Amino acid sequence: MYLSKENKEKVFENHGRLKSKSDTGSPESQIALFTHRITHLTNHMKSNKKDYSTQQGLLRLVGKRRKLLNYLHKTDIERYRAIIAELNLRK
Repeated sequence: MYLSKENKEKVFENHGRLKSKSDTGSPESQIALFTHRITHLTNHMKSNKKDYSTQQGLLRLVGKRRKLLNYLHKTDIERYRAIIAELNLRK
């Protein structure tokens, strides 16, 4: 895969709630990982416009990230605002 184990751990360590390498379950770390994958797939789609299976996967990832953001917005608004500011997401 394009993202090695060390890079994933770095994403979890920078954006996770517990700030540890093993914090894979928190919504913040999952949103950060989805955002990284979305930017990677967006760059791929710019050069491969007719890759429809990648386009479908990209839309699914965006939907999953949106659901996690909605969950975080309902449960803890401060964590939601922090992750939005940290990842430079709009909304």
